[in-house]
Amino acid sequence: MFEKLRKPWKRIIAPIARGMHAMGMTANAVTILGAVGTVIAAFITGITGNLLVGSIVLAVLVVFDSLDGSVATLEGGGTKFGAFLDSTLDRIADWAVLVAVIIYMVRLDDFFTVWPQIGFYCALASIMTSFVTSYARARGEAVGYEAKNGIATRSDRLVIILVGMFLTGCGLPVAVLSCFMGALTILGVITVWQRIHKIHQLAMADPGNRIPVAASPVDGTDSRKS
Repeated sequence: MFEKLRKPWKRIIAPIARGMHAMGMTANAVTILGAVGTVIAAFITGITGNLLVGSIVLAVLVVFDSLDGSVATLEGGGTKFGAFLDSTLDRIADWAVLVAVIIYMVRLDDFFTVWPQIGFYCALASIMTSFVTSYARARGEAVGYEAKNGIATRSDRLVIILVGMFLTGCGLPVAVLSCFMGALTILGVITVWQRIHKIHQLAMADPGNRIPVAASPVDGTDSRKS
């Protein structure tokens, strides 16, 4: 949903990217700083329970996800390693933000009541859907099919988490954050299904879809299970 705002957003942050480039920062350095900062801020947020400040800091750090690409453009274009590094560290950052919610829920005095339990388990489920969404795209591209579709891409997921944290940090009950986590879980499952369905459609329409049987002469391992 929010992926459509990427281009105008990049125009907004362009001056920041130019400033960082002028300071000598590389795109990979921006990627690493953003990921490390997100992990640290996420854990501090979960442990202290200060969701208001934490959500704002994390929202600012999310900007680094766009800045590294803009800095790479100023460097003359990104590299394959840069794209790999960015995608890999994004998964760590995604995990850290959801772990912040989990830690926050666990540290609540009424953790074993309904709403904290819902928020806790939905956040756990959302870690799975977040990773599988990204893996489905990567694995699809590895076998020759592109699947960037889905109702909740990474930017959508981050907005849902951070808005839920912010509203709860403003004084609304924990049930609000739990409802956002529930929505994230549902949208995540739908997105995983959409990507699997997309790749299935592309594969069925591809004459070269079938993989020749090539079992190992030693253990009969199927190469598709890698």
